[in-house]
Amino acid sequence: MTEDDRIDSVLQEVGPRLRRVRRDRGVTLAELSAATGISVSTLSRLESGQRRPSLELLLPLARAHQVPLDELVGAPATGDPRVRAKPIVRHGRTMFPLTRQPGGLQAYKVIQEVTRGEPDPRVHEGYEWLYVLSGRLRLVLGDHDVILGAGEAAEFDTRVPHWFGPTDEGPVEFLSLFGPQGERMHVRARPKKSG
Repeated sequence: MTEDDRIDSVLQEVGPRLRRVRRDRGVTLAELSAATGISVSTLSRLESGQRRPSLELLLPLARAHQVPLDELVGAPATGDPRVRAKPIVRHGRTMFPLTRQPGGLQAYKVIQEVTRGEPDPRVHEGYEWLYVLSGRLRLVLGDHDVILGAGEAAEFDTRVPHWFGPTDEGPVEFLSLFGPQGERMHVRARPKKSG
């Protein structure tokens, strides 16, 4: 197979992949057109393979679906399994996203420096699970005020007033799993063999 044949083969799969991504997200062609500025007829031709995909068309589609361009074109894996997360830094908290898909459960590795000030509990939709990797994490949850050490975990409904951060002893490093729609984390364990 020549290089041109390989490129043609990859491009032939883009249309069906675009249709699958759109349908998986429950988006109509008209809604996608409104979000990207690409006409419905062009989107339809792209999905049916009657129009050759270009960067000018694929970039807005990747942005609208919030997926990497590689996912839309089916780029071959590079063999590098590392997660290359771009850190998000806010108010002394550095968060490394560990999930790539928008919506649903989100995972973050968080490092938070000691900050001054009193806890300011907030509420929002969702469910959160925290696991402390190092340091000590203070969790204010409703009427509870607890300290979690390395290896300890907590889970809670985020509609309960909550705040978490490091103690005055130093920075804390933890994992956060958050479900914006109230999804709960499930730990699966192999059942014991009956003996």
